[in-house]
Amino acid sequence: MREQPEQQAPPVQRLRIRYAKRGRLRFTSHRDFSRAFERAVFRARIPMAYSSGFNPHPRISYAGASPTGAASEAEYLEIGLAQVVDPADVHRELDEALPEGLDVLEVVESPGGSLSDQLTGSRWRIGLPGDADLAPLVERFLDQETILVERMTKKGLREFDARGAVVSMRAEPGPGGTVLDLVLRHTVPAVRPDDVLTAMGKVGELKHAGAPVLTRLEQGPFDELTQTIGDPLHVAT
Repeated sequence: MREQPEQQAPPVQRLRIRYAKRGRLRFTSHRDFSRAFERAVFRARIPMAYSSGFNPHPRISYAGASPTGAASEAEYLEIGLAQVVDPADVHRELDEALPEGLDVLEVVESPGGSLSDQLTGSRWRIGLPGDADLAPLVERFLDQETILVERMTKKGLREFDARGAVVSMRAEPGPGGTVLDLVLRHTVPAVRPDDVLTAMGKVGELKHAGAPVLTRLEQGPFDELTQTIGDPLHVAT
């Protein structure tokens, strides 16, 4: 009989971490980031708890990762530790170990509940170069009930409604062009900012002079009553 693997002790502390993807590091894929983060954990000597089984892995839970190419000020993960530590020490050590552009913003004791279940909405800034007035197109988009778009996924080409995920959107002048302020509900399948741009192109001519610049500003529990996004580092379920 094959020898059974050693069972690892459960974590004695869980920390929830907010980090940013900035500059050229916005092109880091989720897989690349997870590798960089695990190397940083090792270099920083964080006392990680490990999973059981024949191939133990550090207990890291990723949730709500932004698309490759999008910058973000609101990415989240949670780690399980084998001993109790000061979150401020983990913040400092991880930030030093990660490359510039992957920046740790806050580390706190986990408030409990599933991290992924608390990430139900996002606020985005979309920079569109050029001098076109996009306010009429935004108004026309918001007047629609449903706008179907297609995107290639791991399961093949899928068609889904991009309009239903949009809570609000407005156009305002920005550096070198127009900035769209966009709030999205997290749906299944997920609607991304580039899907919204595709949908806008279906209801009118979307004029811009260069590639869109996508930045996630907020991510957390979306409150349907107040239409606001909460802080997943400090909201317990």
